Amino acid sequence: MIEIDVRGLSCPMPVMKTKKALEKIDKEDILIIADSAASRDNIIRLLESKGVKYSKKEKDGEFHIIARKKEE
Repeated sequence: MIEIDVRGLSCPMPVMKTKKALEKIDKEDILIIADSAASRDNIIRLLESKGVKYSKKEKDGEFHIIARKKEE
């Protein structure tokens, strides 16, 4: 699993980093760690627009989003 830490970054950087990772990675899952609801929402919109399955959870004030790139 690839991890992308976008904590402390303001938009559009979290989305840009996520998009870049999605383009480079073929079948690995990606863990994205964000610290703002705006970043979480924008990343989720990107994943949905690309048809990427994901799961999300909040942990200690941080948002963990796992983008599922593996074929099921």
